[in-house]
Amino acid sequence: MGYVAVVAASPRAGGNSDAAADLFARGAAEAGAQVRRAALRDFRVLPCTGCGACAVPPHACVLAGDDSAEELFALCLGASAVAVASPIYFYHLPALFKAWIDRAQSLYARRQAGDPALAALPRRPVFACLVAGRPRGEQLFGGSLLTLKYFFSPQGLDLVEPLVFRGIDEPGDLLADADACAAILAAGRKAGAEALR
Repeated sequence: MGYVAVVAASPRAGGNSDAAADLFARGAAEAGAQVRRAALRDFRVLPCTGCGACAVPPHACVLAGDDSAEELFALCLGASAVAVASPIYFYHLPALFKAWIDRAQSLYARRQAGDPALAALPRRPVFACLVAGRPRGEQLFGGSLLTLKYFFSPQGLDLVEPLVFRGIDEPGDLLADADACAAILAAGRKAGAEALR
């Protein structure tokens, strides 16, 4: 049996993104799955320097071992399903999450070079919940969803059924929305079902 990796991407504890991560985890556990959680704010992730070292064999990041990025990748690479909850800051993902995303360049390079370990990974689902305080904006989530799609793809993960919520700003706003909570719980149960397959 596999596990569901639940990633909370907010730099602030106890907010709406954490509530969404809690709901994902609860749904997965209700489905009978093991859950492994990570709050990105609890990890040190150095930003990519654009050095280009990962573009050549063995496609390793020179920062690997200096921070927790590889530990976070291992969490997702070993999962049967991933659920990620993040706020939206200025139409995109928070800085710490983006730093981790940029570090995936080494995984992309390995995948392009035909790395057998990455090639052997089955395709698995990643469920996302994005929470924005802003109530309007035609493209409020577009950039983040594209980034998530291409960030997770080299890890053998495919973005499915993203949940996006607007006007969720103050702590407690998400939990006050029964429909939003039900949708996130249901997604967590689907993630849990994947882990049991």
